[in-house]
Amino acid sequence: MGSVANVSADQWLAAASHRRSVYPLKGTSSVSDARVQEIIQKVLSFAPSSYNTQPVRITLITGPKHKQFWDTIIAAAEPVLKGISEDVWNAMSPKFQLFKSAYGSILFWESGNTIKESGETHKSAAHMFAEFGDHANGMHQILVWTALSLEGLGANLQHLNAIPPVEAAIKKFAGVPEDYKLKAHLNYGDEATEHPATPGKLPFSETLKVIS
Repeated sequence: MGSVANVSADQWLAAASHRRSVYPLKGTSSVSDARVQEIIQKVLSFAPSSYNTQPVRITLITGPKHKQFWDTIIAAAEPVLKGISEDVWNAMSPKFQLFKSAYGSILFWESGNTIKESGETHKSAAHMFAEFGDHANGMHQILVWTALSLEGLGANLQHLNAIPPVEAAIKKFAGVPEDYKLKAHLNYGDEATEHPATPGKLPFSETLKVIS
């Protein structure tokens, strides 16, 4: 079989390896909202899921709405984090402001109803569909993130579903169905600093085993 669009495996891997967690982001995007939406739609059109159950849902929030979105997050998080300690809130508050300074947000959800229906349809694998959903969500996340990186944008992935009241506030802001479960949240925008270097990795002797 021939290559797809003349892109080699090495070129594809180089694109994937360019993606980094970028935290200092500007409140601007050199890529149009329409183009970001197009990228998300393309990923949704081909990204795999077990049994093609398609449990992933995505919400795109841009511009001033992104700022309002983060105001909602901060308002929900502050009493929880202060309830732990003022030190925790003081440590997290600047990070929230950093995330708020970005241009947009991409929310990755899992449709609980789809997971439930998939288990009912494929009963022998029912106990696995929550895990399958995580696999599918992760693939959607990395594909969108890599594509944005190739377009010249920076992004960082957050998991604010770790704070239940925050997830509830996010769901209300986004107006999603009750069965949706937030899996991750990608902040994006133009990079405000130099693109981060690739971090060190463990030696292959610890991470790869070849049996032949």
